[in-house]
Amino acid sequence: MGSNFVSVLKYLMFAFNFLFWVTGCSIIAIGIYFVVNNIYGDLLTNNPSLTVGNSFIAIGIIIMVFGFLGCMGAIKENKCLLLTFFILLLLILLVEVTMAIFLFVYEKQLDKYVRERLTNSFEQNLKHNSSETWHMIQRNLQCCGINGSEDWMKKELHSSCCPSKTNSNCSLSDSFPVGCSEALKKWFENNFLYFGVGTICISVIEVLGMSFALTLYCHISRSSGKISTLL
Repeated sequence: MGSNFVSVLKYLMFAFNFLFWVTGCSIIAIGIYFVVNNIYGDLLTNNPSLTVGNSFIAIGIIIMVFGFLGCMGAIKENKCLLLTFFILLLLILLVEVTMAIFLFVYEKQLDKYVRERLTNSFEQNLKHNSSETWHMIQRNLQCCGINGSEDWMKKELHSSCCPSKTNSNCSLSDSFPVGCSEALKKWFENNFLYFGVGTICISVIEVLGMSFALTLYCHISRSSGKISTLL
Protein backbone atom coordinates (compact mmCIF):
# COMPACT_ATOMS: atom_id res chain seq x y z
CA MET A 1 0.00 0.00 0.00
CA GLY A 2 2.81 2.36 0.96
CA SER A 3 4.75 1.49 -2.17
CA ASN A 4 1.73 2.22 -4.38
CA PHE A 5 1.18 5.53 -2.62
CA VAL A 6 4.80 6.56 -3.16
CA SER A 7 4.57 5.61 -6.85
CA VAL A 8 1.38 7.63 -7.34
CA LEU A 9 2.86 10.60 -5.46
CA LYS A 10 6.10 10.35 -7.45
CA TYR A 11 4.41 10.45 -10.86
CA LEU A 12 1.92 13.07 -9.70
CA MET A 13 4.78 15.31 -8.64
CA PHE A 14 6.61 14.60 -11.90
CA ALA A 15 3.53 15.64 -13.94
CA PHE A 16 3.05 18.72 -11.74
CA ASN A 17 6.64 19.87 -12.24
CA PHE A 18 6.69 18.98 -15.93
CA LEU A 19 3.83 21.47 -16.40
CA PHE A 20 5.90 23.88 -14.32
CA TRP A 21 8.84 23.36 -16.69
CA VAL A 22 6.67 23.83 -19.81
CA THR A 23 5.27 27.04 -18.30
CA GLY A 24 8.82 28.31 -17.77
CA CYS A 25 9.69 27.55 -21.41
CA SER A 26 6.59 29.46 -22.58
CA ILE A 27 7.44 32.50 -20.45
CA ILE A 28 11.01 32.50 -21.82
CA ALA A 29 9.63 32.39 -25.37
CA ILE A 30 7.38 35.37 -24.63
CA GLY A 31 10.33 37.24 -23.11
CA ILE A 32 12.51 36.56 -26.17
CA TYR A 33 9.70 37.82 -28.41
CA PHE A 34 9.48 41.03 -26.34
CA VAL A 35 13.27 41.53 -26.50
CA VAL A 36 13.57 40.83 -30.24
CA ASN A 37 10.69 43.18 -31.09
CA ASN A 38 11.76 45.74 -28.42
CA ILE A 39 8.27 45.80 -26.87
CA TYR A 40 8.37 48.16 -23.86
CA GLY A 41 12.16 47.83 -24.10
CA ASP A 42 12.91 51.50 -23.47
CA LEU A 43 10.36 52.19 -20.76
CA LEU A 44 12.94 52.50 -17.96
CA THR A 45 15.86 54.47 -19.38
CA ASN A 46 17.82 54.45 -16.10
CA ASN A 47 17.76 50.64 -16.05
CA PRO A 48 18.10 49.52 -19.68
CA SER A 49 18.59 45.88 -18.67
CA LEU A 50 15.39 45.90 -16.57
CA THR A 51 12.87 45.46 -19.39
CA VAL A 52 9.64 43.50 -19.59
CA GLY A 53 11.28 40.99 -21.94
CA ASN A 54 14.33 40.44 -19.70
CA SER A 55 12.07 40.10 -16.66
CA PHE A 56 10.02 37.41 -18.42
CA ILE A 57 13.20 35.55 -19.41
CA ALA A 58 14.55 35.66 -15.83
CA ILE A 59 11.23 34.46 -14.35
CA GLY A 60 10.99 31.73 -16.99
CA ILE A 61 14.50 30.46 -16.21
CA ILE A 62 13.70 30.31 -12.47
CA ILE A 63 10.48 28.37 -13.14
CA MET A 64 12.34 26.00 -15.50
CA VAL A 65 15.00 25.30 -12.86
CA PHE A 66 12.30 24.62 -10.27
CA GLY A 67 10.46 22.32 -12.67
CA PHE A 68 13.67 20.45 -13.51
CA LEU A 69 14.59 19.94 -9.84
CA GLY A 70 11.07 18.75 -9.03
CA CYS A 71 10.93 16.35 -12.02
CA MET A 72 14.36 14.83 -11.41
CA GLY A 73 13.87 14.64 -7.65
CA ALA A 74 10.55 12.82 -8.08
CA ILE A 75 11.46 10.40 -10.88
CA LYS A 76 14.88 9.54 -9.37
CA GLU A 77 13.53 9.58 -5.80
CA ASN A 78 16.52 11.74 -4.91
CA LYS A 79 16.21 13.17 -1.41
CA CYS A 80 18.82 15.89 -2.03
CA LEU A 81 16.95 17.27 -5.07
CA LEU A 82 13.59 17.04 -3.30
CA LEU A 83 14.93 18.90 -0.25
CA THR A 84 16.53 21.55 -2.50
CA PHE A 85 13.23 21.96 -4.36
CA PHE A 86 11.35 22.33 -1.06
CA ILE A 87 13.80 24.90 0.36
CA LEU A 88 13.79 27.00 -2.84
CA LEU A 89 9.99 27.06 -2.96
CA LEU A 90 9.89 28.03 0.72
CA LEU A 91 12.35 30.89 0.09
CA ILE A 92 10.30 32.14 -2.88
CA LEU A 93 7.14 32.03 -0.78
CA LEU A 94 8.83 34.02 2.00
CA VAL A 95 10.09 36.58 -0.53
CA GLU A 96 6.56 36.98 -1.94
CA VAL A 97 5.10 37.53 1.54
CA THR A 98 7.87 40.04 2.36
CA MET A 99 7.26 41.92 -0.90
CA ALA A 100 3.51 42.04 -0.23
CA ILE A 101 4.11 43.52 3.22
CA PHE A 102 6.67 45.97 1.79
CA LEU A 103 4.25 47.15 -0.93
CA PHE A 104 1.49 47.60 1.65
CA VAL A 105 3.66 49.58 4.10
CA TYR A 106 5.51 51.74 1.52
CA GLU A 107 2.66 52.21 -0.96
CA LYS A 108 2.93 56.03 -1.06
CA GLN A 109 6.72 56.05 -1.44
CA LEU A 110 6.47 53.47 -4.19
CA ASP A 111 3.85 55.53 -6.02
CA LYS A 112 6.17 58.56 -5.91
CA TYR A 113 9.14 56.49 -7.12
CA VAL A 114 7.17 55.03 -10.06
CA ARG A 115 5.94 58.49 -11.06
CA GLU A 116 9.52 59.84 -11.06
CA ARG A 117 10.76 56.92 -13.19
CA LEU A 118 7.90 57.33 -15.66
CA THR A 119 8.50 61.08 -15.90
CA ASN A 120 12.19 60.52 -16.61
CA SER A 121 11.36 57.90 -19.25
CA PHE A 122 8.80 60.19 -20.87
CA GLU A 123 11.21 63.12 -21.06
CA GLN A 124 14.13 61.12 -22.45
CA ASN A 125 12.30 58.85 -24.87
CA LEU A 126 9.08 60.44 -26.01
CA LYS A 127 10.31 64.02 -26.40
CA HIS A 128 13.75 63.26 -27.80
CA ASN A 129 13.55 59.85 -29.48
CA SER A 130 9.84 59.61 -30.28
CA SER A 131 9.59 56.28 -28.43
CA GLU A 132 7.01 53.86 -29.80
CA THR A 133 6.72 52.40 -26.29
CA TRP A 134 5.09 55.54 -24.94
CA HIS A 135 2.88 55.91 -28.00
CA MET A 136 1.60 52.38 -27.33
CA ILE A 137 0.94 53.25 -23.68
CA GLN A 138 -0.94 56.43 -24.60
CA ARG A 139 -3.07 54.59 -27.17
CA ASN A 140 -3.86 51.59 -24.98
CA LEU A 141 -4.54 53.49 -21.74
CA GLN A 142 -6.10 56.51 -23.50
CA CYS A 143 -3.86 58.97 -21.71
CA CYS A 144 -1.51 61.81 -22.63
CA GLY A 145 1.84 62.62 -21.05
CA ILE A 146 2.58 61.79 -17.42
CA ASN A 147 0.26 64.28 -15.75
CA GLY A 148 -1.64 65.41 -18.86
CA SER A 149 -1.17 66.97 -22.29
CA GLU A 150 0.67 69.95 -20.72
CA ASP A 151 3.71 67.68 -20.36
CA TRP A 152 4.24 68.07 -24.09
CA MET A 153 4.78 71.80 -23.49
CA LYS A 154 5.52 73.48 -26.82
CA LYS A 155 5.96 70.28 -28.80
CA GLU A 156 3.23 69.13 -31.18
CA LEU A 157 1.02 66.47 -29.67
CA HIS A 158 1.46 63.00 -31.12
CA SER A 159 -1.62 61.32 -32.62
CA SER A 160 -1.47 58.71 -29.80
CA CYS A 161 -2.64 61.47 -27.43
CA CYS A 162 -5.99 61.67 -29.20
CA PRO A 163 -8.76 59.17 -29.98
CA SER A 164 -8.21 57.29 -33.25
CA LYS A 165 -11.45 58.73 -34.65
CA THR A 166 -9.88 62.20 -34.62
CA ASN A 167 -9.12 62.93 -38.27
CA SER A 168 -7.41 66.29 -37.88
CA ASN A 169 -4.08 66.96 -36.16
CA CYS A 170 -4.12 66.11 -32.47
CA SER A 171 -4.75 69.27 -30.45
CA LEU A 172 -5.07 70.03 -26.73
CA SER A 173 -8.85 70.20 -26.99
CA ASP A 174 -8.99 66.72 -28.57
CA SER A 175 -6.36 65.02 -26.41
CA PHE A 176 -7.06 62.57 -23.61
CA PRO A 177 -7.57 64.55 -20.37
CA VAL A 178 -5.94 61.95 -18.12
CA GLY A 179 -2.18 61.64 -17.59
CA CYS A 180 -0.58 58.21 -18.04
CA SER A 181 0.59 58.07 -14.43
CA GLU A 182 -2.99 58.33 -13.20
CA ALA A 183 -4.21 56.00 -15.96
CA LEU A 184 -1.68 53.33 -14.97
CA LYS A 185 -2.64 53.64 -11.31
CA LYS A 186 -6.32 53.31 -12.20
CA TRP A 187 -5.58 50.30 -14.40
CA PHE A 188 -3.84 48.53 -11.51
CA GLU A 189 -6.70 49.38 -9.17
CA ASN A 190 -9.27 48.02 -11.65
CA ASN A 191 -7.27 44.80 -12.07
CA PHE A 192 -6.29 44.45 -8.42
CA LEU A 193 -8.73 41.56 -7.94
CA TYR A 194 -7.12 39.61 -10.79
CA PHE A 195 -3.65 40.24 -9.37
CA GLY A 196 -4.87 39.08 -5.96
CA VAL A 197 -6.46 35.91 -7.30
CA GLY A 198 -3.36 35.20 -9.41
CA THR A 199 -1.08 35.65 -6.38
CA ILE A 200 -3.24 33.35 -4.26
CA CYS A 201 -3.25 30.69 -7.02
CA ILE A 202 0.54 30.87 -7.32
CA SER A 203 0.89 30.57 -3.53
CA VAL A 204 -1.43 27.52 -3.47
CA ILE A 205 0.60 25.89 -6.26
CA GLU A 206 3.81 26.56 -4.33
CA VAL A 207 2.37 25.09 -1.12
CA LEU A 208 1.16 22.02 -3.04
CA GLY A 209 4.62 21.60 -4.58
CA MET A 210 6.22 21.88 -1.14
CA SER A 211 3.74 19.35 0.29
CA PHE A 212 4.39 16.84 -2.51
CA ALA A 213 8.16 17.20 -2.13
CA LEU A 214 8.15 16.91 1.66
CA THR A 215 5.75 13.94 1.68
CA LEU A 216 7.77 12.09 -0.95
CA TYR A 217 10.99 12.94 0.90
CA CYS A 218 9.61 11.50 4.16
CA HIS A 219 8.38 8.29 2.48
CA ILE A 220 11.75 7.76 0.77
CA SER A 221 13.52 8.33 4.10
CA ARG A 222 11.25 5.77 5.81
CA SER A 223 11.78 3.27 3.03
CA SER A 224 15.55 3.75 3.24
CA GLY A 225 15.38 3.27 7.01
CA LYS A 226 13.44 0.01 6.68
CA ILE A 227 15.90 -1.32 4.11
CA SER A 228 18.83 -0.42 6.37
CA THR A 229 17.15 -2.24 9.30
CA LEU A 230 16.56 -5.37 7.22
CA LEU A 231 20.18 -5.39 6.10
